[in-house]
Amino acid sequence: MEGKIVVCFDSINAPGAIASSAGLAIRNFRQIVYRLQQANAKGVIFARSPLGLLQDFRNFLCILVDNDVLWQINTYATSDASPVAKVRPAYNIVGSRVMSTRIAAFSSRGPSLRFPDLIKPDITAPGVNILAAMFDSYAFDSGTSMSCPHVSGIVALLKNIHPKWSPAAIKSALVTTAYTTDAYGFPIEADGIPRKLADPFDYGGGHVDPNKAVDPGLVYDVDPNDYFKFFNCTNDVSSCGLVDSRLYHLNLPSVSISDLKTSVTVNRTVTNVGDTNSVYRAVVQSPPGVDMIVEPSMLEFNGSKNTQTFVLTFKALRAVQGDFTFGSLTWTDGGNHTVRIPIAVRVIIQDYFSITS
Repeated sequence: MEGKIVVCFDSINAPGAIASSAGLAIRNFRQIVYRLQQANAKGVIFARSPLGLLQDFRNFLCILVDNDVLWQINTYATSDASPVAKVRPAYNIVGSRVMSTRIAAFSSRGPSLRFPDLIKPDITAPGVNILAAMFDSYAFDSGTSMSCPHVSGIVALLKNIHPKWSPAAIKSALVTTAYTTDAYGFPIEADGIPRKLADPFDYGGGHVDPNKAVDPGLVYDVDPNDYFKFFNCTNDVSSCGLVDSRLYHLNLPSVSISDLKTSVTVNRTVTNVGDTNSVYRAVVQSPPGVDMIVEPSMLEFNGSKNTQTFVLTFKALRAVQGDFTFGSLTWTDGGNHTVRIPIAVRVIIQDYFSITS
């Protein structure tokens, strides 16, 4: 098949030469499809993967590239009088040649502007080009509406296996068993401008792992009444306010301290849902610029004691008006259980400030 191949790009990130001459900016899919039809194009090369891509362009040969490849295409197209593109049949790559998970550029990011003492998001799940039921057919779709069914289905399975677990316990199991690297140790990346290594404000605890969530070892449970110690809510969620208490004291499977000046102490309680007689030891990864101490550093559980409380102390190593840095606390029994929570800390000097340089 021969014909024209059109390069489409995000107008914000397009190379200058393409933006001024060739290609189409990604604004309105229907308009782009119409212009492709008018140009009698047979194929389209997309820089990045916009929402709804596959179903909107199913009548065209469609290729996805990242911004780096876009620049290479631009260099070739502007240096050759008659640029030619050849497309070979697609094939699958499996095993060690597959790169680690990437957080989509459209995925919501933290920190939470309203509640910076909470790490958001909590978890990440598959949400790009998911084959989904739509109306009376099926189509590929992307977005939170694709990630949510994955997590909802996993939650339903966990509730069936552990009917006595609370919503907070199920959430804890998902967060503490999530992974942040692939099987070969490559860290999760986050698409955006620019692409970077992902952190807890991109994926929360990490990418959900349903098989490990079945047997998390320990859970951070929350009594429903505890929420009222921190939130003053009515039936209208948008009217929620804060009670005079810091949210990092809520027994969540994460810790976020948005205004560390000297020292802050946080308590956490874990419940053993694994082997009755267990011993867990702490593995601490302190956020840069912060000394993080856990006491005790060893937790013992038995038939008469299945909950333990520990204390986390955060100390600023220097006075600086900084940004959030990240770490983690992991409890491990040396066997099958690795219970990890993300940590985010921002060291500050002044409560209210503006960066002007």
